[in-house]
Amino acid sequence: MLTIRLIRTGKKNISTFRIVLVEKKAAPKSGKFLEILGNYNPRLSTKQGKEINIKEDRIKYWLSQGVQTSETVHNILIEKGIIKGDKIKKNIKIKKKDVKEEEIKLTLPGGVDKLRKIQ
Repeated sequence: MLTIRLIRTGKKNISTFRIVLVEKKAAPKSGKFLEILGNYNPRLSTKQGKEINIKEDRIKYWLSQGVQTSETVHNILIEKGIIKGDKIKKNIKIKKKDVKEEEIKLTLPGGVDKLRKIQ
């Protein structure tokens, strides 16, 4: 299955991205992509916003063939007006609190409940 996603390029701490057509199971840094569909530079601002260069005709062709997009590429395409719809919120992982900081309810023999703060 094919997907359109970003592949990071550029030097250390100066990231730029290519928008590429790639096999879904291919590793992000493998460099095995089928076609370059554009580029995205989040650091360079223009009057309209970030620098985004896209081959609209090729992206529309691949979308008509049933190719999926990543969340970020989907949002970029909506921003540029190539596709219509709502932006997708990114899945952000929430870190669990440390067990030491939480209060733990202990059940003692005889059915007595006791709250205890672990430090």
